[in-house]
Amino acid sequence: MADTATEEEMIIETAPVVENAENNKTKEKETNKSNSKTKSNAVSTKRGIVNNKDNYSEAAKELRENLYIVFVECETSGNVGFLARTMANFGIKNLVLINPCELKDDAYYQSMHAREIVESSQIYDTLEHFLESKGIDFIIGSTGTPGGSYNLSRIPIKPEELSVKMNPNNKIAILFGREGDGLSNEEIDKCDIIVSIPTDPSYPIMNITHAAAIIFYEIFKNRNQFPKEGLDESTHIEKEHLLKNMYGVIDCLDIPEHKKRNGNKTFKNIVNRAFITGREAHTFMGILRHIKEDLINKK
Repeated sequence: MADTATEEEMIIETAPVVENAENNKTKEKETNKSNSKTKSNAVSTKRGIVNNKDNYSEAAKELRENLYIVFVECETSGNVGFLARTMANFGIKNLVLINPCELKDDAYYQSMHAREIVESSQIYDTLEHFLESKGIDFIIGSTGTPGGSYNLSRIPIKPEELSVKMNPNNKIAILFGREGDGLSNEEIDKCDIIVSIPTDPSYPIMNITHAAAIIFYEIFKNRNQFPKEGLDESTHIEKEHLLKNMYGVIDCLDIPEHKKRNGNKTFKNIVNRAFITGREAHTFMGILRHIKEDLINKK
């Protein structure tokens, strides 16, 4: 992988898009400066962990501070670790355990690089104690056995509906119940809203961490941001130069003129539909340039 990355960088450097040399030098300096800044902000501490706070939107930051994930009377300490790991995937830090089982080594082992979340988890004897202590404004219960008109407390919403109903300024608790029995009716009654994942009726109960991952994803999918470095779509000029490079390759081929025209048209359609990034355009241009040179040299 290291060799490929190095080669790609070389291709990009030898594939200028504009004719003005000074503009190219300026762009190269700005790119290097941007890459350096990105590397300083995104420091890889362990495999799979990148500390890059710039990728968190303000809405996501605020929600993370006020969001508590509450595991009620967990029966298996390993699931605490799995839940912590899932929380870390979405940048959530506040884990609350209500009257948990003994946390054994597997709680820390299964958490992988989210061990700190397990270590800093807050433990309460009762759910009531936690709710009063933290002054929770909005309580969300999760259940795999939703009700209907016959069970008003368990009328659920889907995870995708949950995100729009959450005010990031409020202190919010999401309750996950016991592995075997889930949340009790009494605990459900304390909730302001119930969320349930529409699974197949033949096997509706999900593992807690699988359910948590789906719920967290729906909450943060429109709040989180991908790193923007290198993801900008290619400009009109970049696409024009990419097309010229391909036309040059096609022109070197010993095929009828009508097939060359069709090839040019087809490639243009593909490029316009693909929404390729500037980096991809540069890389592709470098490859096409080498192909054209090889074709000319072999003639």
